[in-house]
Amino acid sequence: MDHELLLITLGVLFLAGLVADQIGRLTRLPRVTMLLLLGILAGPSGLNLLPDDASGWFELVSVVALTMVAFLLGGELTRENLMRHGKPILTISLAITVATLLVVWAGLSAIGLDPGLALLLGAIATATDPAAIADGIRQAGARSGFTETITGIVAIDDVWGIVAFSACLALVGQGGGLESVLGGAGAELGGAVLLSLAIGVPGAFLTGRLKPGEPLQAEAIGIVLLTAGLALWLEVSFLVAGILTGALIANLARHHDYAFNEIEHIEWPFMLLFFLLAGASLDIGELAMIGWISFAYIVLRILSRLIGGEVGAALGGVSGPQRHAYGPALLPQAGVAVGMALVAAEEFPQWASVVMALTIASTVVFELIGPLFTAAALHWLETRNR
Repeated sequence: MDHELLLITLGVLFLAGLVADQIGRLTRLPRVTMLLLLGILAGPSGLNLLPDDASGWFELVSVVALTMVAFLLGGELTRENLMRHGKPILTISLAITVATLLVVWAGLSAIGLDPGLALLLGAIATATDPAAIADGIRQAGARSGFTETITGIVAIDDVWGIVAFSACLALVGQGGGLESVLGGAGAELGGAVLLSLAIGVPGAFLTGRLKPGEPLQAEAIGIVLLTAGLALWLEVSFLVAGILTGALIANLARHHDYAFNEIEHIEWPFMLLFFLLAGASLDIGELAMIGWISFAYIVLRILSRLIGGEVGAALGGVSGPQRHAYGPALLPQAGVAVGMALVAAEEFPQWASVVMALTIASTVVFELIGPLFTAAALHWLETRNR
């Protein structure tokens, strides 16, 4: 792409994103939903206004934006937060992962889908979109025990999802065997842990020294980009690496007043581009290709999140109206699910078209309605607590 066209496109995207953001504020609609709708309108499924090369930006923008989100989520996993909400974070995240896997698998199998394909789709359904949920909480301006717990859940539930997906690949029986598949998952997660230790431990002690109290903007950007780049290079999960590095810095850097203030200052432009390009990359025509199967999958995933949220909250000792809000708040689904679908499609080419079409179609739906449910859950709790 010519430099002048690149600059014009970026300028238009930022200004259009600002308009969508303001409409979201005026209408109380989640700005994530507004940005995705604008992206769909501008992309191939709409008016096709973006240059052909624009789709190539999405991977880089998504990695940077989601790594920033991962750092902020990890920063919430402090000792104090875990001591207050550790039990519900663990029980709800595990319950929602297990319920999603089992309900989607059983439901799709019952309507005639191959049980192996249904199991893979159930595992893909466990993925959550941390960016949409984090932005919904930030837009609502809410800060409570519920938001602290939901932030902790989002920080770790994709770890459970990766483990569940790897196990399901093995159980289907054609992914290279149990040892190789679980070994691959172990290498991805274990490598992310080692990378986070290599960056997080020295980062905790070295950052925030030039300006007492918090890291400088250059320090924050440097650590985020270093973590994302090394994770891609080493082929480990950049989400897990970002979450764990953020948690290490937040817990070990006692000289920080607030470890990630500068990330919050620079995060939104990347998130704006991420959601716009995510919308532009979605193909709403995929919904028509698979018809009733996609409808069943969407209904089953919603049902499973509601069941998992209720069960997990009960096991975690959560009482009051909060118990009913976790499931709806955790509906958004995006990039991690598509990544899982790509792996499944490569391992099982006979199911590739169904897996990819259904995952992309459901991503369209859950990225549009999921933030609405998250916002509604936050608003409902706010009105109940007045």
